[in-house]
Amino acid sequence: MTTGEILRALRAECPIPSRLPPHADRVQEWLLGLLPELGLPLDEAALRRLSRGAFARYAGRLYPAATEADLRVLTALFTWFFLVDDACDGPDRLTPARIRALRNGTLALLHDDTRAGPFGLTGPLRRLLALAWREPRRRMPAHWRQRFADAVARHLDGTWQEAVNKESGRRPSVDEYVELRRSTSAAEVSYPLVEFVTGRTLPDPVYQHPLLRQIARTGNDLLSWYNDMASLERDRATAGGHNLVLAMQADLGIPEAEAVERTAEQWRETMRRFVALRATVPSFGPALDEAVTDHLDGVAYAVRGTVDWTFESARYPVSTRQLASGA
Repeated sequence: MTTGEILRALRAECPIPSRLPPHADRVQEWLLGLLPELGLPLDEAALRRLSRGAFARYAGRLYPAATEADLRVLTALFTWFFLVDDACDGPDRLTPARIRALRNGTLALLHDDTRAGPFGLTGPLRRLLALAWREPRRRMPAHWRQRFADAVARHLDGTWQEAVNKESGRRPSVDEYVELRRSTSAAEVSYPLVEFVTGRTLPDPVYQHPLLRQIARTGNDLLSWYNDMASLERDRATAGGHNLVLAMQADLGIPEAEAVERTAEQWRETMRRFVALRATVPSFGPALDEAVTDHLDGVAYAVRGTVDWTFESARYPVSTRQLASGA
């Protein structure tokens, strides 16, 4: 089977339901009007790429209950992370020092600290994040804002570590890569945003409950490994071995096709474990159970949303949009 056929098979097997709010495409149009206003240097080709990236549909698939106004906030946040990812991962990628400064500037903004490093968060990226952060900062309590900022810090620290590895030519082992990928995927950033959408925040002892953290980690692995298979064609040239398929190929000394098959089987086994773990979650009491269910649904939608969006976004060669356009 080709990688595309394997991805389609895994999508068909995924037991998590697929959802999308009806206003996702309207929010995508809003985004395309917003970005030039913020000063991003976008020509027509760049706008077309952003349009085909379908970031609003990705946000909508992860948060299908979001109102149109909240989906705008989430889409702006998602777009910020994708733009940062592109800046850190392309052929003209930022150096580790600049990624570190970007990380510090980002945290300064999230913590209302006006101090930033010499290459801190500036220009259109700063304006986009400031716009997207305004509503969560206004509505959410301090402990939630800290939780979100901590997740962003872990993500950008992972992005920095990957850049350091690439600069030195260090290719991670499978075990090293799996742990690093849990940071670079930004899944942990997406989980607190469920509470922004619902307005129900979990106390830290519940959010950090070992079983809930295990489920969140397992969902993170599922969406990350699926993305690795989808982005394999690009990652061969740019990732410096930072892809589960490539790490497995190098560690085991096997052909790439076999590494893809093994990654897919590992994904299936992990999905079975994910379903089993969720079935064991106990009651946390009537005051918290609804919020816990929302959180667990959010982890599940992050997995299913990534799977579905892979076939909608032109960022990936299996995209139905690309196939329809002959790309």
